[in-house]
Amino acid sequence: MTAHLTSLPLLARGKVRDNYAVGDDRMLMVASDRLSAFDVMLAETLPGKGGLLTQMSLFWFDKLRDVCPNHLTGADPESVVAAAEVPLVRGRSMLVKRLRPIAVEAVVRGHLAGSGWDEYRRSGSVCGVPLPAGLQLSSQLPEPTFTPVAKAPAGQHDENISFARLEQQVGAPAAARMRDTSLALYAEAAAFAHMRGVIVADTKFEFGWDERGTLTLMDEVLTPDSSRFWPEESWVVGHAPPGYDKQRLRDWLTEVRIDGLPWDKRPPAPAVPPHVMAEVWQQYRNAFERLTGRDFEWTS
Repeated sequence: MTAHLTSLPLLARGKVRDNYAVGDDRMLMVASDRLSAFDVMLAETLPGKGGLLTQMSLFWFDKLRDVCPNHLTGADPESVVAAAEVPLVRGRSMLVKRLRPIAVEAVVRGHLAGSGWDEYRRSGSVCGVPLPAGLQLSSQLPEPTFTPVAKAPAGQHDENISFARLEQQVGAPAAARMRDTSLALYAEAAAFAHMRGVIVADTKFEFGWDERGTLTLMDEVLTPDSSRFWPEESWVVGHAPPGYDKQRLRDWLTEVRIDGLPWDKRPPAPAVPPHVMAEVWQQYRNAFERLTGRDFEWTS
């Protein structure tokens, strides 16, 4: 589902969220059911995904509120749209402060996976951070590692960057604040997830500056779209555990062949079979239910 509101001015449509202006200082973020992989949008959707991402983000914003301020206003999102549009935003929207976003994703890695594993095999480091020799796929890092990612324009791939380059982009004090805050957020979340039997292998945070220059957590936080979640009972060093995220989708897209050739990770994405989409949706639900301790119910 993609919301097409007429009662508010549209600011932007992202990969997943549609942002609408609410006056000059607030914004309505509506999470769609759209799905992306390797920075490419898929034709298929996951019905209910926008609601799951929103409810999971709200759960974590509350858990982490003492670590870092966030962009929530506390006001009811349904109160700012026309009555006829309430069903379009119910359960899948957040009314937030308008911030000056930082165009860098703050990624924290606790384990080697994904692009971090690929880079480590080539260079023995990730984003310029040297790592010990002999690590394997899914190995736990000696300590959680901050590895920033520069956000690319639409249609292009994001890029792992060094901390030095982050300092050049946002300034040394801001870079240090992003790093320290991200590591503190990760530590708090990983400790809680451990109590639920879940490993946060890696995750990304997004930040912006409020009107007072305060670093503020924004967008989404610790969802299956932004994180790798592994069940602790399935983690074996040297193997990729079945994740509570979209790794099943990434794996299928990596293995699929088009006219005998692998997909080049450029639009358009291959059509994904319904059984793969069903497996991905089940993993999203697993993440929500295991971490929040609540059943996910969606009727909109």
